[in-house]
Amino acid sequence: MPLAKSSAYVSPRRLPGGHLQTMYPSLFRKITDVEYTRERIEIPDGDFLDLDWSRATASRRTPSAVIISHGLEGSSDRAYVRGMARAFNAAGWDAIGWNFRGCSGEMNRLPHFYHSGAIDDLDYVVRHVQATHQRIALVGFSLGGNLTLKYLGTFFEKMPTQVVGAVTWSVPVDLAAGAKKMDEPSNRLYMIRFMRMLHKKIEAKSRMFPEKLSAEGLRSIKTFSEFDGRYTAPLHGFKNAMDYWTRASAKPVLPKIRVPTLLINALNDPFLTPDCFPTKEAHSSECFFLETPSEGGHVGFASFNKIGEYWSEKRSVEFILEL
Repeated sequence: MPLAKSSAYVSPRRLPGGHLQTMYPSLFRKITDVEYTRERIEIPDGDFLDLDWSRATASRRTPSAVIISHGLEGSSDRAYVRGMARAFNAAGWDAIGWNFRGCSGEMNRLPHFYHSGAIDDLDYVVRHVQATHQRIALVGFSLGGNLTLKYLGTFFEKMPTQVVGAVTWSVPVDLAAGAKKMDEPSNRLYMIRFMRMLHKKIEAKSRMFPEKLSAEGLRSIKTFSEFDGRYTAPLHGFKNAMDYWTRASAKPVLPKIRVPTLLINALNDPFLTPDCFPTKEAHSSECFFLETPSEGGHVGFASFNKIGEYWSEKRSVEFILEL
């Protein structure tokens, strides 16, 4: 019954409340001591994925690697990815921050880009790393967390044996519930930011593929329901927004996960609803673990210490090294 009854995380007193715990790391945290080496891999449909490697040691490749999946409109350059890479490097693991299609600083080649259920792309990365490393762990944040869990629960029968476990953070495992939550007035500032970034991506895509999609009326789109219904769903083979949310959500496949996997969702996460806390699935699973600290916000879990390590990084390394 892998359901944690308590969590060791305590938020710093100077960061009270879920919104401040969410915003502070996003706006103010900087990680400058992680050096990436970029590798581009070509994938079967003619597109590419950019992988940013941070080696545990510059002199040799280690036998273990962690693959880190970022969140919506993020990249390998986000502080939470760099911080996680640094923590695993310190534990002797190579780290790969892979960039979703269109998120590496260069637009991808095809009309479609990425979405919450694009598990084939993660599989390409895993298969690539599998060729050079004996042990692979997965870490995912928010959208990247849903992608990681969806991958583990869908490909469980053909999962490479090198994959030993996973840790996911702040994951809306029920995408429909998460989208509805983001429509609330309390999340308006976040939505403005997300939509501004997504609008720019669609404008770039419409210039590349004017016959495939139009940016006309784009600026009037202000919710995930509108955006996913007009762009995400048709570009990626879904009927509509609800069909996308239903088919891409990780929650239905959590019982099928066959490697030790930890999901940590803070109870004060402003992006999540009760439907995003899969306690029943954790109770009935031998491999899927759920931990629900009372604080932490969304992709927050800040800690103030001399080495600049966040609790999310310490907890992730701790969980994986115990496997």
